[in-house]
Amino acid sequence: MKRKMIGLIFSLLIPAAIIPGHVKAQALKENPVLDEKVKTFLSDHSGQWHDMNVPSSDAQLLYNLIIKGNYKNALEIGTSTGYSGIYIAWALSKTGGKLITIDIDEERHKIALDNFKKAGLSEYIDARLADAHSLVKELKGPFDFVFSDADKNWYTNYFNDVDPKLKVGGCYTTHNISETRRMGEGDYLKYVRSMKNYESTLNSAGGGLLISYKRAEK
Repeated sequence: MKRKMIGLIFSLLIPAAIIPGHVKAQALKENPVLDEKVKTFLSDHSGQWHDMNVPSSDAQLLYNLIIKGNYKNALEIGTSTGYSGIYIAWALSKTGGKLITIDIDEERHKIALDNFKKAGLSEYIDARLADAHSLVKELKGPFDFVFSDADKNWYTNYFNDVDPKLKVGGCYTTHNISETRRMGEGDYLKYVRSMKNYESTLNSAGGGLLISYKRAEK
């Protein structure tokens, strides 16, 4: 009975280790002041993230994946106005990492920079105004976490450009993926699933997030 009770308590504590504001993992950096600032910013801007941003459940999932994997070198392809980047950078502030995020639209880029600053996360983000088609090829990496959420017809190209720079054990996530799509994203899903050195699962709770772990170089 005692053993069962200990197991139950342990199972209840594990989920709390990957929820913002309740992170207790020993390797993570605690910053209650920053946590409160981010939470306040997100609360004040709740319901305002309409410009090509992810649903809140997907943003939370990105945060959780980074914390769980203790990732430090992240790349985001498609900044929009910064909602997903805030959650990614918030997680990286705890692992000791930094995010490179790219967007080609100048107006969205400026808004994102302002949002990052107001959320208190600017020091954890290298936001670049650029064409990801060319910049992703030029980035040296290495990366251990990637979030791809830009032009869908270029998803396979982004994946192939980043793959050599993604560490074994790293996580490559792709947004707006569905089992029912047959063109573009559907072809991409089939392609990634064919990669024998990746293990992929599709989370459909939000906007459709494909989570692909790199298990080997080839």
